[in-house]
Amino acid sequence: MIKKINPSHLKLLLLLLTGLLLSFDCSSQIPIRLRVTEEIPPDSADVERMSKKHFWRASAEVAGLNLSLWAFDRFIQHGDFAYISLNTIKDNFKTGFKWDNDKLGTNTFAHPYNGSLYYNAGRANGFNFWQSELFAIAGSGMWELFMEREYPSTNDFIATPIGGAALGEVMFRASDAVLDDRLTGGARAGREIACFIISPMKEINRIISGEAWKVRPTRGRLFGQPNFALRASIGYKALEYNGHFRDMHQGLALQVDAEYGDRFELKSSSPYDYFTFKAQLQVMKTQPFLTQIELKGRLLARELFDKYDSKGSIGLYQHFDFYDSDTIGTLHKVPFKLGIPASVGGGFLYRDIDRKSHTFDCFAHANVILLGSILSDHYTTDDRNYNWASGFSLKGGVNLVFHKNRCALSVSHNYYRLFTWIGYIYGTDLRVVNFRKLNVMGDKSVASLNMTEARFDWRIRKHLFATFLLTNYGRSSHYRDFLPVKSNSIAFSLMASYKF
Repeated sequence: MIKKINPSHLKLLLLLLTGLLLSFDCSSQIPIRLRVTEEIPPDSADVERMSKKHFWRASAEVAGLNLSLWAFDRFIQHGDFAYISLNTIKDNFKTGFKWDNDKLGTNTFAHPYNGSLYYNAGRANGFNFWQSELFAIAGSGMWELFMEREYPSTNDFIATPIGGAALGEVMFRASDAVLDDRLTGGARAGREIACFIISPMKEINRIISGEAWKVRPTRGRLFGQPNFALRASIGYKALEYNGHFRDMHQGLALQVDAEYGDRFELKSSSPYDYFTFKAQLQVMKTQPFLTQIELKGRLLARELFDKYDSKGSIGLYQHFDFYDSDTIGTLHKVPFKLGIPASVGGGFLYRDIDRKSHTFDCFAHANVILLGSILSDHYTTDDRNYNWASGFSLKGGVNLVFHKNRCALSVSHNYYRLFTWIGYIYGTDLRVVNFRKLNVMGDKSVASLNMTEARFDWRIRKHLFATFLLTNYGRSSHYRDFLPVKSNSIAFSLMASYKF
């Protein structure tokens, strides 16, 4: 994958994605319902045309993407890792896979994003969710073994295809929602550009096939007009570490919450017919621009009950979580870091009947974490200060809406328990070690992160709300070779929210 990412390019991409989300037609479900638009199924002609499989075109796009990225790294960035030869390829096969030491954002966001491009090469060429995952695996394997002189990365080979499928399916469905083949001129060009920004591989396919400029009597959407909810919030944010409020950081934050599909509509069992997505961006001194991503996509579901006063369902969900922060003020302490690119588990959803005084719904999830990462107090390199790990997570939350949508209260809690079992030998001097050859997950340890969030919204106008958001991050790390470390951080925000 690309080892060095231009932060300005990442910021531009995220801002464009946010802007595009704001342009979608949608009906609100989170948690206050303001208006309902009719859900329109896709046209059968569009489904038939877009479901035709093009294996060789998809394969060529995956290979072409890798070659293009390698050429950029080699001839423009002049990255050391891009100077490949037959000897480096032979050495990669001989040495095998190892844990790498790239930054958290690179390993648990940028690599899955790259995987989403491989995934969408298959998805845009007629393959379904599970089949497209094979293209992500093939693209990641090609890169790790052939396209760089660094040894193949164990974590990349897991995070890229699995996290790539999660991000890729969300991007594929979002890009589908902006298309309209009935249009011409500037309106059509704007939608095609939007499709390219959201899902580059899909638009490349449309250009290759000529779909990008063909005018049809139908919209050209594989999913029709789905039930989609969106909430955008912007305002003041402050972050402190271990109660040092005088040394806290302050700045601007933008948060986007989206819900795709009906959480209790189970007529279709296709993966990601229902998903939720949350992303938070911030402009704050020393802090990362992208600080949070939470994605839950439903893979399978079954109805438990559907009564006149309540509904309940269970399902299998894929999870993608990313929380990032950096040093705080004069303390030079990092509050938290967590990346979960590969996680799956069972989930339960419940909704009570709409009552005169309030409405109520809740959720609970229990997940297995195949690959995760969490802040380390001891394993530090130039780019990495976290441990690789596996484990489990528990998530739960409630939504309460009062007085005919006048105000809403949402409370959620995420608990992560992560185990790092491949550690370095005690006494190893990390200041002089050869990290290219050191093959460890980090400090042998057991760590946990508790994230509790409370959100209160008060309606000012029909769609406009005043929002107070409070988040607590509690970390506890128990090391084999060091004393245990506990820390606590609080982030609070005052924001204006618009619910579509």
